[in-house]
Amino acid sequence: MTAPQPETSSAVRTTCPYCGVGCGVLATPDGQGGAAIAGDPAHPANFGRLCSKGSALGETLSLDNRLLHPMLDGARVSWEAALGAVAGGFRKAAETYGPDSIAFYLSGQLLTEDYYVANKFAKGFIGTPHVDTNSRLCMSSAVAAHRRAFGADTVPGCYEDLDEADLIVLMGSNTAWCHPILFRRMVDARTKRGTKLVVIDPRRTQTAEESDLFLGLKAGSDTALFSGLLVHLSETNALDQRFIAEHTAGFEAALERARLIAPSLSAIAAATGLTEADIARFFDLFAKTRRVVTAFSQGANQSAQGTDKGNAIINCHLATGRIGEPGMGPFSLTGQPNAMGGREVGGLANMLAAHMHFAPEEVDRVRRFWDAPRIISGEGMKAVALFEAIERGKIKALWVMGTNPLVSMPRADAIKASLGKLDLYVVSEAVSDSDTAKARGKRTVLLPALAWGEKNGTVTNSERRISRQKSFLKAPGEARPDWAVISDVARRLGHGKGFSYLSAAAVFREHAALSGFENNGTRDFDIGALSDISDAAYADNAPVQWPLPKRGPAGGKGRARLFADGRFYTFDQRARFVAVQPPALAQDTSAEYPLVLNTGRVRDHWHTMTRTGKSQRLSAHRSVPFLEIHPDDAGPLGLVDGAIAAVETAHGTAELEAVVTDAVRPGTLFMPMHWSDMTASKARVGAVVRGVPDPVSGQPELKATPARARPVAYRSRGFLLTRGQQAAPAGWWWARATISGGSALQFATQDGSREIALTMRGLFQGLELAEYADHARGRYRCAVYDGGRLVACLSLAPAEDKPDWEAAKALFAEDRPEAPVRRALLSGRAAAAAAGPTICACHGVGLDVIAGVIAGGADSVEAVGAACKAGTNCGSCIPEIRKLLPEALARSAA
Repeated sequence: MTAPQPETSSAVRTTCPYCGVGCGVLATPDGQGGAAIAGDPAHPANFGRLCSKGSALGETLSLDNRLLHPMLDGARVSWEAALGAVAGGFRKAAETYGPDSIAFYLSGQLLTEDYYVANKFAKGFIGTPHVDTNSRLCMSSAVAAHRRAFGADTVPGCYEDLDEADLIVLMGSNTAWCHPILFRRMVDARTKRGTKLVVIDPRRTQTAEESDLFLGLKAGSDTALFSGLLVHLSETNALDQRFIAEHTAGFEAALERARLIAPSLSAIAAATGLTEADIARFFDLFAKTRRVVTAFSQGANQSAQGTDKGNAIINCHLATGRIGEPGMGPFSLTGQPNAMGGREVGGLANMLAAHMHFAPEEVDRVRRFWDAPRIISGEGMKAVALFEAIERGKIKALWVMGTNPLVSMPRADAIKASLGKLDLYVVSEAVSDSDTAKARGKRTVLLPALAWGEKNGTVTNSERRISRQKSFLKAPGEARPDWAVISDVARRLGHGKGFSYLSAAAVFREHAALSGFENNGTRDFDIGALSDISDAAYADNAPVQWPLPKRGPAGGKGRARLFADGRFYTFDQRARFVAVQPPALAQDTSAEYPLVLNTGRVRDHWHTMTRTGKSQRLSAHRSVPFLEIHPDDAGPLGLVDGAIAAVETAHGTAELEAVVTDAVRPGTLFMPMHWSDMTASKARVGAVVRGVPDPVSGQPELKATPARARPVAYRSRGFLLTRGQQAAPAGWWWARATISGGSALQFATQDGSREIALTMRGLFQGLELAEYADHARGRYRCAVYDGGRLVACLSLAPAEDKPDWEAAKALFAEDRPEAPVRRALLSGRAAAAAAGPTICACHGVGLDVIAGVIAGGADSVEAVGAACKAGTNCGSCIPEIRKLLPEALARSAA
């Protein structure tokens, strides 16, 4: 087995570890465990652009909170002991309860090589079908929609289609924040060719702020809108009758169902909550525009009807023949960096490797290729069912790799409690303090995994492009590649012949060979041309798109688009229209839970913040977990902007800072998904959502849980800034964020100023405390010094007058402050002008700076960018800057 690559000092071409855009990155190590980061101008996914998260990758490479050594039941052990415990636990579970008592839960952040070996080991050699992935929460409804329509999980188009479209429809996708590099391509297309943007979303997101038409529909009503569109296309003679007749099946049944769901504009308006005028405008745009891309993401997928939503979109493209040609087609925007790579290797419980499934001939083909002694012959349990099976005691051993289900899975509190029933709980993880790594089974093994910058392998992005993630840092501690660890366990169970890999390149060659094995063009996923790739060629392989067959007319050449020839991967090569079900939420609201809770992402954070939480830039934009609520709902509930709100469902409670805004529809709430027990006192989204699964895809409903909200009264609010992380005292509501020079807690408490003063003296015994107290008014400020070094500062005020922390954060960046800064910390006033809350994370530009340049004469987004650089990198802050312009200009004029 090859040793990890040594750290290099030259720039390394690699791929970003965040979303499915798959941006190319140039990483130049600094020799001290860090690296300078830049976009790769040669990578066709981003051409040198990076979003705020990608730009800040260099700030996330520290070894703080890294899991560096194997752990067994909380004690450090050798790799030999840890792997022996895993192999022994698996052997015992299989012998006592059968192989299907063992389960794996994988991640769209694993590299393809790790994913491939895990699936081969579980499905071919252990003989358990219960292998699923967090992509079940992300992309499985898109997968199911593709399979129903095309016969395979095939994304038809490519990113160039966004450059060449005349109309781009974004459904359930806050692209400006979640896929900002692709959104800049869309905006560029609007500038260059007049492309129209239509955004369909229950929230008026930052993407919607930039659209030409925003359709703020009711939650769950998407299929009514697209069924109505199909009817409109039929009634206005906008169908491609030749394409329908020659290349599809099932059109009449799909149209008949669409007429039942959406017989008229008035019926569509009633179902969606949209105006008839806006619906008609959208229908007219779609019908009269040949080059249309309809991009959909989690807002569509994370639904109990997610598969139908995808098929309702695809129906409209098939009906007009708008697929596989430049500037047109349905386009699933992937949420994770390697969700598609995981699909290629069979990472979901309802598939085998290389896009094969469970027809007898496919099972036999994989069995023969792997020489697999215990090949499975049917589907395993999907994520929600898998974790419910742990509760029932059916699953006895679980291996979790590279994901944090105790934050992201629905009914997360029940899942957390159920893990104690496991005879063996194995976690492969890069960090030691994730919620999932801190959980315990009867026997718990933690295995240190490599992180980005240390890993070596491949990922596949949303346009089917395979790119290399390369190592440019030394493996820290005893961390090892996941594929190598799995192979070691397999060898201990007697499967050495099937797991004798010496490198990631060897794994990739086998993966590529299986994709082409007995294929002959009958399966969409085929990278057989790469099955003989040398180690040297693998090391430097440029990004390529599949299919990439070894032989035939397209031998050795990738394809940007598929299906322009009207040939699909069904038995008769015809695409299938799908008669979708009438729209309905999985659970209706009630008198007890009258609101609908939606969930999603923020701009600068990723998943559960184990990486982005290390960056002070990325922590500055949204520093506390929040709950968006419409003024019409907030008023009667007594909720005011900035106060603490409890959101309650039948499954759990969270406490968040209220944001009163008309960006959400009346009757709806929105909370972000990123905060965990590592970063907040009570803000895990998984604890409050039910997650009823889609009956086709198994993807859980995460966008529409019945809920209620109420204010939570706290006596005081404040912030505590410290050089290292400080645990919050019991009883505090708190949220943690990284700041320049240290860590910060924003908090709320029932304590008053006198009690907090005592708390600070207890926390920092033996150090010098400089204090200001006005106990009569409930105010207290404190700075803590160790000699001349500032080690902590706190500010407290009554809850209705929460202290602003922007000035204090700037002051705290000074390790040994002079007298003016010392005085400013106690006075609560800035010693110099502060930048204000961060708006542009890429360049670290704050609200006050942007307002100042606008007041100074910058009257456009471009002028603001020229004056202070805000909005000139990834552009994800442009919607906020554009919104600030009229407000600031009006103030300036006044």
